Amino acid sequence: QVQLVESGGGLVQAGDSLRLSCAANGRTFNRYWAGWFRQTPGNEREFVALISAFGGGGTLYAASAKGRFTISKDNAQNTVFLQMNSLRPEDTAVYYCAAHTSGSTRARDYPYWGQGTQVTVSS
Repeated sequence: QVQLVESGGGLVQAGDSLRLSCAANGRTFNRYWAGWFRQTPGNEREFVALISAFGGGGTLYAASAKGRFTISKDNAQNTVFLQMNSLRPEDTAVYYCAAHTSGSTRARDYPYWGQGTQVTVSS
């Protein structure tokens, strides 16, 4: 069982940056791929980024995140980060961290989820 806790969301202006964190309790994070997803009211969870179990170069980004967001992983701290730069109003959503034993861009493949953190970007 992996328990995930996100933090770092908030209200920012367009063009600002935020760094989201996802701390894993329980099993060590280096056995799991980690993904970030986001969700707006009335919509399904949307893939944002993922990183491989061992971190490093094994990353994948949604087109909307590429070039602005960076996912990273500190296995020693059992934490995954999402650095978000040049934020836009359309990035406003609840952001969720998820863990899986293999990589996937589909939310339904992930068995472990955090509670989510709200990111609001004003214009």
